[in-house]
Amino acid sequence: MNKTLLRTTVAGFAVVIAAGAAQAETWDMPMAYASSNFHSEMGVVFADKVREYTDGEIDITVHPGGSLFKGGEIKRAVQTGQAPIGERFMSAHANEVPLLGWDNLPFLATSYADNEKLWAIAKDKVNAQLADQNLVTLYTCPWPGQGFYFNKEVNSSEDTQGVKFRSYNTATATFAEELGMIPVQVEAAELSQALATGVAEAFISSGATGYDRKVWEQLSHYYKVNAWLPRNYVMVNKQVWDGLDAEVQTSVEKAAAETGAACAAKSEELANWYFEQLEANGMNVVEAGPEFLAELETIGAKMTEDWLATAGEDGQAILDGFKAN
Repeated sequence: MNKTLLRTTVAGFAVVIAAGAAQAETWDMPMAYASSNFHSEMGVVFADKVREYTDGEIDITVHPGGSLFKGGEIKRAVQTGQAPIGERFMSAHANEVPLLGWDNLPFLATSYADNEKLWAIAKDKVNAQLADQNLVTLYTCPWPGQGFYFNKEVNSSEDTQGVKFRSYNTATATFAEELGMIPVQVEAAELSQALATGVAEAFISSGATGYDRKVWEQLSHYYKVNAWLPRNYVMVNKQVWDGLDAEVQTSVEKAAAETGAACAAKSEELANWYFEQLEANGMNVVEAGPEFLAELETIGAKMTEDWLATAGEDGQAILDGFKAN
């Protein structure tokens, strides 16, 4: 090969390489929960699958623990294109879009199978409203059932008056107010500090949050209530999504479907393990007593009525569809 031809060939390869590099996209993915939490771990699995299935055309870097954007900032960051992709607690946005509280209807879908059935019914309506928010859902994943954390024995609302209660959405704030507690907005990443400093004294969540945040250092009791199984969702900016070619979209959707299924299975697998860990670290993990549970169920019925009043026809259709199946 003569020198001129060699230079031309090398230059040609350089153009091809440069073109390939230009097509590759690097996405920062903010997540709200600790790197050790199964949601964050599954975010890494998803990123790896996307990298593999798109042949490196999309390279996602996961930022857990609110390290890139705080939990409450993530949805807005993705909507406005500050981050192309992110994960957030879906019902955290129910104050903006009431329908997103579909998974916080107390005592409605309290098993993983029922929660999956409820999501299947809600999905199209929820995704349509998220599209209006410039968002596309890639996958969702349920938390284990929600229960109450306290630093004392609680048998009824007589024991909860005036307690400062960490809330994470409108549903948890309502529970707090109905039980005579004072709701305080605290992100999961800030929970340990809030408990240590007395900003919050109790909260409702799964065993996962208690384990991640080592709440046995401040609290003594966990009451199994299994009020609902809330969902996180991985969202992508709609304009970014629409800008991908169909083949890349299909590859990302494949990664999302596989990760969502694996994440739900992991959640169910860990549910009782978290309780074991709380007990091993000295917490009293018990079923809620009959009086307390009856009060919660009464509050739950009122919360469902309130949600239907704000979620409108779509909300009623979701509830009716679930009860009919």
